[in-house]
Amino acid sequence: MDFIDFDKTAAFKNLSILLAGRGKGLDLRSLLDAGRVENCQTPMAAGLRYCWAAKAVDKEILEALAALAEEQELIAKFRALLEGEIINTGENRKVLHHLLRSQDGKTLTGRQVNFDGRDIGAFYQAELARFSAFARKVHGGEIRGSTGRSFSHVVQIGIGGSDLGPRALYIALENWAQKEGRQKLKAKFISNVDPDDASQVIDSLPLGETLFILVSKSGTTQETLSNELFVKAKLQRAALDPSKHLAAVTSETSPLAHNPAYLDSFYIDDFIGGRYSSSSAVGGLILSLAFGPEVFAEFLAGAREADRAALEPDIMKNAALLDALTGVWERNFLGFPSTAVLPYSQALSRFPAHLQQLDMESNGKRVNREGKPLAYATGPVVFGEPGTNGQHSFYQLLHQGTDLVPLQFIGFTESQRKDDVEVEGSFSQTKLLANLAAQIVAFAQGQRPGQRPGPKPGQGPDRDSADCSKEFPGGRPSSLIYGKRLDPAALGGLLAHFENKVMFQGFIWNLNSFDQEGVQLGKVLAKKVLSAKAKGQGSGDPVLDAYSRLLGV
Repeated sequence: MDFIDFDKTAAFKNLSILLAGRGKGLDLRSLLDAGRVENCQTPMAAGLRYCWAAKAVDKEILEALAALAEEQELIAKFRALLEGEIINTGENRKVLHHLLRSQDGKTLTGRQVNFDGRDIGAFYQAELARFSAFARKVHGGEIRGSTGRSFSHVVQIGIGGSDLGPRALYIALENWAQKEGRQKLKAKFISNVDPDDASQVIDSLPLGETLFILVSKSGTTQETLSNELFVKAKLQRAALDPSKHLAAVTSETSPLAHNPAYLDSFYIDDFIGGRYSSSSAVGGLILSLAFGPEVFAEFLAGAREADRAALEPDIMKNAALLDALTGVWERNFLGFPSTAVLPYSQALSRFPAHLQQLDMESNGKRVNREGKPLAYATGPVVFGEPGTNGQHSFYQLLHQGTDLVPLQFIGFTESQRKDDVEVEGSFSQTKLLANLAAQIVAFAQGQRPGQRPGPKPGQGPDRDSADCSKEFPGGRPSSLIYGKRLDPAALGGLLAHFENKVMFQGFIWNLNSFDQEGVQLGKVLAKKVLSAKAKGQGSGDPVLDAYSRLLGV
């Protein structure tokens, strides 16, 4: 395999020539029709489908993108990642979050992954069995708090990948679990070192019935350890023994490992990056406690199915690969700097926040795998909110702003709770989906002043007013991921789809998508300020000291 910069490939040159021959690209308003909607779909895991009808691509562009996938050896690189090659070059590590989803401890290609004499897949399977057993003991009352009462609540203390993914997944399944009778414990999360975060959560809890999970792979994360001390102080003031209310998820070499201050500790290793850790004990312990290990197993099965689909070399049968390639077309050739994730599902209210970290921490890089500066754009800015809320917020810019923003819609034909009422001739779920369909068409086709929605330019009244404030230019590309109902398997498939999309784009751009040097500088300077304060002296950086004084540090 060759890891080469994108602009050094023949595919980059061919795509550039293709764009030059198209002017500004395809006219999406004339491209989109009913037949395209029906035909431009790719199956995904767990009954989901990826509809790319409203993407500004045609057969010629797709063929050029397929050639790009082949030239950059995307499937071969994915196989190498699966089989344990060192893909995280910045930290000289394997990348093994896919192995967490294994049924038998082996990779999707049937290989065993070893490191320092350890079968890594077997280690992951053993930890899955351990935290599943722990959850069952909590549910059965074998593990109780210091009051002797059974646990009714669980709180995860973590930040970044130890919070965003698990929080998004819990929220995504809470309604479903309540409807299906699968809710075991209520879950909450503490992440920000801002004391108002921890205080508000703790004050809402029956402390004697609450289990806290401390999540830090290194065991030294400043915000997480500060929040742990905050929680311990609250427990002690309530005459509760913290060691009977705390469990840990960490690495085997951290200070939290094999520590009697916790009911138990569960382990991940350096091959699982924080933003990719939801399939490990980082997400699995709290989801298993909240909903049961069987629900987490269903989630893993959906993710595993998506991973298997991502090995398909035909881009028209590989939704994650197709999503990645069309995203590169939009980013590097059409020049779009951002993308919006718009789930028409309140259950996915925090999913865009998780994808922000997943995408922007992975591919927000200006250097290649060897640390050399790149001359082309890489990862986009990612943002989003659930529909229909977003329609009454930032959709104004999306429809009529100066920047075109590609859109990724997500929707489900059934609600999770199946609790609905009919108002004005339709149910709320029907209204939700009607808005979703309408937005896709409105973004793609637009509207001229005086033109009623529907007719394309040249097919009806085109302009009877000079008031361009009522003009919707259209041509805003989008994709749609849709399914029947958001359940654990569908959620696993959805998460893995985006993980694999980000991976493929990183390979195309020749990035190391699995380190995060960009988050380190601020941490170093914050520690410098706190260390200087503890010594009663300045940090040695006059500007840093000036801002610290301004904020009362």
